Amino acid sequence: MTATATPTAAPAKAAATQRPGDRWFSGAALSAGTMILVTLAAVAVFLVIQSIPGMTATGDDATILKTDFWEYVGPLAFGTVWAAALALLIAIPLSIAVALFISHYAPRRLAQGLGYIVDLLAAVPSVVFGIWGIAVLAPAALPIYTWMTQHLNWIPLFDGNPSGRNILTAAIVLAVMVLPIITAICREIFLQTPTLHEEAALALGATRWEMIRMAVLPFARGGIVSASMLGLGRALGETMAVAMVLSASGGITWRLLTAQNPNTIPANIAQTFPEAYGLNINVLIATGLILFVVTFAVNAVARWIVNRRKEFSGAN
Repeated sequence: MTATATPTAAPAKAAATQRPGDRWFSGAALSAGTMILVTLAAVAVFLVIQSIPGMTATGDDATILKTDFWEYVGPLAFGTVWAAALALLIAIPLSIAVALFISHYAPRRLAQGLGYIVDLLAAVPSVVFGIWGIAVLAPAALPIYTWMTQHLNWIPLFDGNPSGRNILTAAIVLAVMVLPIITAICREIFLQTPTLHEEAALALGATRWEMIRMAVLPFARGGIVSASMLGLGRALGETMAVAMVLSASGGITWRLLTAQNPNTIPANIAQTFPEAYGLNINVLIATGLILFVVTFAVNAVARWIVNRRKEFSGAN
């Protein structure tokens, strides 16, 4: 008589018990994330509600309007994007170069000191940059602007009577302001490049620059885009420095060196809001809504680029 083996059920896995500290931390993190979304939604709702009267107003209703809202906000939106684009055009190559020098070229002690200095630049108030732009940069750059208008006036960007307080000076100030943000992020991303990739490139006979071009920059491409978009968000929303440096006359113009410059939305709000009343306030809030939408769109596009880059890297 043989005994039949009866199957025994596997012991049930003990359910993991969550500690009180984990529950508190999870709840706090969830509350913080929810608060960000609620705050963003509240800001958007406020801007939309307050902007509707301003968007439908005409020159007869609001004194700051000549005809309608869209002709008023068009040059402001152009000036905002134009100044921010010029600032990024200056800041991105310089930031990448500084970040590469700190992460791959400078000795350790010098790299630490430069890193601290770059980080401290982000803490300088914007009004200080504005004073520097007016008192130092504009007078120093005026002879260069004069030479450019005399010898390069065949280029439409450099045509006209030169002025120190122009859109190019404002863009240089913005570039100095966003440089610490882009540099700090790029530096950290460059330092996260896998060491095996760098050593493999060097072992194959690549020079240090070839190693950076083949291993470091491709690895950090998504991070560079993210850092640039963060800098662009700072440049789009900057108020005081632009308001102090830029001699705005309104209108849309591509000239860089003259006193005839388009204004930006943040600077225009700061300059006009103290004396605004009635529908003029709604018009200014409506321009703020346009800036909100532009900034949101820029960050959404940057996130799409970064995610697409990650998917492409994962597929390969």
